[in-house]
Amino acid sequence: MKKKLLALLLAVAMIGTLVACGGGKTSDGGDKKASSGDEVVLTIFNSKSEIQSQFEEMAAEYSDSHEGVKVEVYYSSDTVAAHMATKYSSKEPYALAMVDAKDIYSLGADHALDLSEEKWVENTEYAIGLEDKVLGFPVCVEARGLMYNADAIKNITGEDFDPASIATTEDFDALCQKLVDGGMAAPTGIMKEDWSLAAHFLAEFFEEQEDVDAYVDSLYKGEADVAGNAKFNSLMDTFDVLKKYNYAADSPVAAERETSEQKLAAGEIAFMFGGNWDWSLIAEYEPTENLGMCGVPETSDNSGSEYLVGGGSKYFMIDNSEYTTDEQKQAAKDFLNWLVFEEDGNKFLTEKCALVPAYSNIDASALDPLSKSVKAYADAGKLIPSYNYAPDDHYAVVGAAMQKYLAGEADRAAFAEEIVNYWKSTTPVEK
Repeated sequence: MKKKLLALLLAVAMIGTLVACGGGKTSDGGDKKASSGDEVVLTIFNSKSEIQSQFEEMAAEYSDSHEGVKVEVYYSSDTVAAHMATKYSSKEPYALAMVDAKDIYSLGADHALDLSEEKWVENTEYAIGLEDKVLGFPVCVEARGLMYNADAIKNITGEDFDPASIATTEDFDALCQKLVDGGMAAPTGIMKEDWSLAAHFLAEFFEEQEDVDAYVDSLYKGEADVAGNAKFNSLMDTFDVLKKYNYAADSPVAAERETSEQKLAAGEIAFMFGGNWDWSLIAEYEPTENLGMCGVPETSDNSGSEYLVGGGSKYFMIDNSEYTTDEQKQAAKDFLNWLVFEEDGNKFLTEKCALVPAYSNIDASALDPLSKSVKAYADAGKLIPSYNYAPDDHYAVVGAAMQKYLAGEADRAAFAEEIVNYWKSTTPVEK
């Protein structure tokens, strides 16, 4: 029986390998050599695109400061599951791979090293695994919600922005109109990416259901009334407000993520849905420090507006196959301990990667403004748990349907029907 070992207690109840023998490079650049002379080669698979450059810089620094270990970091734009399947089928598994929670549950029993005895386990509430074994090292805590630029709002309203003032969709609409009346041409931005639309924004409608597993089961069975669901309509009402005031309303599916992030940083727009991971891009545009995140305003019962959606996000697993040597496994363990217990490792997570630490001993005072918001919500027990079991093609298929809605090429009823048709034609993900 599968189960999480340590529940996400802060919630209310959100892309390394040491590969084995043989020379040359794998198709994604992975080094097939387990060692180079007396040097152990630790290649790390990073599945978070926004911090790839930070990981590459860290690899060089870690290699220089840790004698006998050479770190190499790789990224793939394929889904994590598809990429990992390719590595296993070629018998070139990563020794240390950053995966999603559902990958731990689907791959862990056959491929992951038991980390139950590692000392960092006592420092986190987010470790996960199977059958009483810790198999997933939580990389960070992440959450998603409505990002805001408080300075941009105050510049027009003359008042400090209080997120509680937009608890409902009507409140949000009224404030956006006030900003327009005050001279802000378009107060909102929308990331058109399929993963942002479907896996992040839309997913909240089933993550907020009273019994999430039961509701998703009804989706698979084709029994769910999506078009009539209060949470679905509440969130879509708010999405319509985002559409109404969108700076790229004339061509919403052509809007570039970087442009939207830049506009939020500059205060040209005041709101955009996203997550604390967006700071790595926003930070490139010299933003004010007075940015933050709040819950998505809702009308159905207002409960969602009090919470962000998130929890433990991304997990390192160490390969336990014959293709990874004991030396490689130890090097991977040492790297994880470096992240949790060494100052340089802590700073890599919090300062360079702008990640909210999942470990109680790591100082979070240097976090960016978005991550500070996430930590505040987490500390207050106001994180709705992310649903980690959607099918791999969910965000691509349903995201494409939502892009049609965003572009005005489908109404809400047609969009709801596409959601229903997707789920009932999809094989349930095993938990």
